[in-house]
Amino acid sequence: MATTGKGRILVVDDDRLVLATLTHGLMQAGYEVIDADNGDDAILLARERRPDLALLDIRMEGKSGFDVAAYLREYCQIPFMFLSAFSDDATVAQVKALGAVAYLVKPLDIRQIVPAVEAAFAHIDARRAPAAPTQPGELRTASPATESLEPAVAMAVGVLMHRYSLGRGAALERLQRLAASEQRSLADQAERLLQAVELLSSSGH
Repeated sequence: MATTGKGRILVVDDDRLVLATLTHGLMQAGYEVIDADNGDDAILLARERRPDLALLDIRMEGKSGFDVAAYLREYCQIPFMFLSAFSDDATVAQVKALGAVAYLVKPLDIRQIVPAVEAAFAHIDARRAPAAPTQPGELRTASPATESLEPAVAMAVGVLMHRYSLGRGAALERLQRLAASEQRSLADQAERLLQAVELLSSSGH
């Protein structure tokens, strides 16, 4: 991870207003942000600055977000998430095929994007966590903070981190306690939390 703030994010969108809004909001949330308004610049910046995560618009002049994502995956091994106004089946299928860590459909405000970014970092950290050394014949067990999280669980962890200013491990423990107290699975509790957040957002609160 980058030493400055909570991580380094490459934000790419050909709408300068959207780009400025995302950049400002993510910087306020403690991230180091690099921005680009086209795919060619995005690839150059990714190679030079090595961000921890890329947030990509899909439809852009020249190289699309899909083009940039394919390059990041193939040559830089940089995880990415998409932010797009399009949610048709073909777009969603391409997002899945490329292996995005998240896919957000516009319009969104920064209050919705920051938890999604937090969740993406939690997911990335879980995948990058080194495996614990084991003795011959010993089964390896993953701790709750480092095991790979389902997308809904990772998103819910991000929401809790943002809302209560928690670390990733503490947010996951909080979600686990909520699930245990209501005798639900972790995934079910995560889905309920996300539905509640969506309800609040749609009601304008």
